[in-house]
Amino acid sequence: MHTRKEQMEAFGRLLDVLDELRAKCPWDKKQTNESLRPNTIEETYELCDALSRNDQHDIMKELGDVMMHLCFYAKIGSETDSFDIYDVLRQQADKLIFRHPHIFHPSQVGADVPRPLPYGEDNEDREFAKAKTSDEVLQNWEQIKLKEKDGNKTVLSGVPAALPSLIKAYRIQDKARNVGFDWQKKEDVWQKVHEELAELEAELTKEDREASTNELGDFLFSVINAARLYKLNPDNALERTNAKFIRRFNYIEQHSIRAGRPLTEMTLEEMDSLWSEAKKQEQEANNQ
Repeated sequence: MHTRKEQMEAFGRLLDVLDELRAKCPWDKKQTNESLRPNTIEETYELCDALSRNDQHDIMKELGDVMMHLCFYAKIGSETDSFDIYDVLRQQADKLIFRHPHIFHPSQVGADVPRPLPYGEDNEDREFAKAKTSDEVLQNWEQIKLKEKDGNKTVLSGVPAALPSLIKAYRIQDKARNVGFDWQKKEDVWQKVHEELAELEAELTKEDREASTNELGDFLFSVINAARLYKLNPDNALERTNAKFIRRFNYIEQHSIRAGRPLTEMTLEEMDSLWSEAKKQEQEANNQ
């Protein structure tokens, strides 16, 4: 791997290239925060796709695209003397140091402090709980963020409004957990899941669209909660199922193309048979 000096030189080269593009390229010159935002979202999803495939080459490539966008926003900020890349990096490093007292400020950590710290407590002199596990680090993290000058004013204000709904639900539940609002035993969540499913089924029989939508949301929220308690990432799980469905449906479609028959002319039974065939082939391949 490369030395820190080489890494810093590469980062500086990226900033230099971006400076030149901003000055000379017609497209780069006209970009604003608003115009870049949709592209940034797209690049982020492309990175997430590469991560889900664990494709190291694509991960590296997509990281570069996201990195370029981050530097571009800092460049735009510098043009109005609001901030530059130095301010971004310095503030992030300061924040990481402040939020990890068990690493950088061990004198602030006391063994006799209960975990988690009581929500709403406003004692600036109180020591943070000793963090020996990742869960304890997260519990401290939420308390520390509430004490920061520019930190979250409430626990759930740290959940970005623009997050996709599934990920947002997981983050809401996770943040509530970090201040002690959670099931005492993970098995207890299933009663809630069954309860929400029964309420959804009851509303569906009434054909009340508004009430059914509300109950569907409650049911999905409870299932996401169950996934979290069992340490499963629901977004990753759903993406795997999406990919699996695409593979198997493509198998059906390719068969219809070879047979010279449109999908609309195939019976459901024929498509089900091909689906089972695709599933069997996948299972055999996985068992090899």
